[in-house]
Amino acid sequence: MTSRSDLEADRARAAELRESLRFHNYRYHVLDDPVVSDSEYDAILRELEALEARRPELVTPDSPTQRVGAPPSAAFAPVRHRVPMISLDNAYSLEEARAWNERIFSHLRETPSDLEYACEMKLDGVAVELVYENGALTVGSTRGDGEIGEDVTSNLKTLKTVPLRLLARGAPVPELLEVRGEVCISRKSFEAINREQLEKGDEPYANPRNTAAGSLKTLDPKDAAARPLEIFFHSRGEARGLEFATHSEFLDRIGELGLRTSPRSAVVRGFEGVERYYEEIGRIRDELPIEIDGIVVKVNDIALQRRLGERSRSPRWAVAWKFAAKQATTRVLAIEHNVGRTGAITPLARLEPVGIGGVTVSRAGLHNQDEIERLDVRAGDTVLIERAGDVIPKVVKVILEKRPDGAVPSPPPVACPACGAPLSRVEGEVAIRCTNIACPAQRKESIIHWSMRSAADVEGLGEKLVSELVDRGIVESPADVYDASRVNEAVLADLPRMAEKSAKNVMAAIERSRAVPLARFLLALGIRHVGEALADSLARHFVSFAAVRAATLDDLLRAPDVGATVAESIRAFFDNPRNASTIDALLANGVVPRDAEPRKATGELFGMTVVFTGTLLTLTREDAEAMARAAGAVVSGSIGKSTSLLVAGDKAGSKLDKAKKLGVRVMTEEEFLALVRGGKPL
Repeated sequence: MTSRSDLEADRARAAELRESLRFHNYRYHVLDDPVVSDSEYDAILRELEALEARRPELVTPDSPTQRVGAPPSAAFAPVRHRVPMISLDNAYSLEEARAWNERIFSHLRETPSDLEYACEMKLDGVAVELVYENGALTVGSTRGDGEIGEDVTSNLKTLKTVPLRLLARGAPVPELLEVRGEVCISRKSFEAINREQLEKGDEPYANPRNTAAGSLKTLDPKDAAARPLEIFFHSRGEARGLEFATHSEFLDRIGELGLRTSPRSAVVRGFEGVERYYEEIGRIRDELPIEIDGIVVKVNDIALQRRLGERSRSPRWAVAWKFAAKQATTRVLAIEHNVGRTGAITPLARLEPVGIGGVTVSRAGLHNQDEIERLDVRAGDTVLIERAGDVIPKVVKVILEKRPDGAVPSPPPVACPACGAPLSRVEGEVAIRCTNIACPAQRKESIIHWSMRSAADVEGLGEKLVSELVDRGIVESPADVYDASRVNEAVLADLPRMAEKSAKNVMAAIERSRAVPLARFLLALGIRHVGEALADSLARHFVSFAAVRAATLDDLLRAPDVGATVAESIRAFFDNPRNASTIDALLANGVVPRDAEPRKATGELFGMTVVFTGTLLTLTREDAEAMARAAGAVVSGSIGKSTSLLVAGDKAGSKLDKAKKLGVRVMTEEEFLALVRGGKPL
């Protein structure tokens, strides 16, 4: 029987662990300046999970263990906002922005010419409101129509950047705080999601904002938790027990409470300062991790905001100054279909070339036949196209007023455009696929995929060269690339646009790629559902290729990050006779998948965030990163407050300067190798 004193001791310990986790979440997600390693954080979380499992009565709704605790929902309940979430007026030019500023002065007499403005980036995400009562998160909702939103509390709780309880930080938490923010997906995460979609043979998502919106409104919180959603807070609804005289003070206060605010915000004096901010953010917008479509300008003084008041749909004291849209209109010359390595047929609109954001665009993605029918896009149509970041341009809408006479709907293809084989569509999938496993287009795509830098890394073996080799019947699979009787310097030098030096370089790249790390070998094979992250996880779990190839469904299901669908896909790939024949030929032709290093749970690198810069003398960058990951480190491409170690090679540049400025530990390649191999750094 448990004594009362034991229960109280456990209750106190659970409260202590929860407060510790909240503090470390704040240091990591808000300040980007953690004070413990990932392994130390995980140890605290595991202790709390074990304690709550033993004492279910101690579980609280705001416990960090409850981020994915709600069952799937059948629908979203309505939530009425205490203060309406009204929209902002938009300004699309300098003249319109100045006109907004002049209207402020017409409403406020005796206003100083150097009026203070709070400027923030306008994040391209999904607007939400979170309600905290006495520090605890009670409700999270979408904007909806501004008056009534939808209850997505369970999904918002899965975001690590959403504190389930506010930090006290030496001062009492507000009695009530309604805080508004933007849920986003970073460019990098969006690109990773779309890579996974393509590797699975599914269609890529259109843009980060729509993907975030769909993820936020999924009925199962576990699905929301699987998406890399982030949130930035930027404004308020009702606030009781929180003192601030300016908008910038409000942002500072909520930051102290553990809420992450919009990055690169600034307070400027005079409208000239607003113009400089707009120009500065405009210059770097394509380098930012999150998509933005403009800036938001607010009169900083709260008293002046109240004097200015609001119209029915927007406040007078704020404006969204938009950047020029990355859109253009052009004409569709034809609708074509391409074949991917999995046989998926992808439609593309071939366009009259048009410039968008400094890039000439001559084609746009249409995703699938359903999208063609939804847009009703036809050859000859004038269309609005949009380009965002590095995502392939897409058709936004058809301008029906300009449709030419005689334009006919584009029917779905009935035969493969590459080989003429019949097409099929699996129930539940949007993709139409070629049924011919010997399709030359699939052969080309599989070889191009094999040669990618993140896979076997055969430099110089690109799309044009692969097309020549396949079209001439020289190669049919990646294994043929390593068959000297098929591919050699003489054969390559005899191809169009190839010279003796180019042939030598390609052959040298082929030789280098024979010894390939297991993770990259698995990725290069093109197994459906296996992307970079999963290939790395499989390699560390099974260590050798023989073990992966022989793994049963049960063996695969015991591996990290592998579910039933993925396990069945991997097993089916290795059981396919054609795939088995290709793998056997690769091995017979001298391709050697190098065994992986299992992840170490101890050692000096475990839990560190490591960045590499400069030219390494004895290692390739990919091998160095693989060694760091095998030792339990997280490898990043940029220096920040969370960076633990910079490994600097020859000709290290700005990353080294930034590391020194931030006080990040710097190490040579030789010292890094000594550390990884168990010795002390020199």
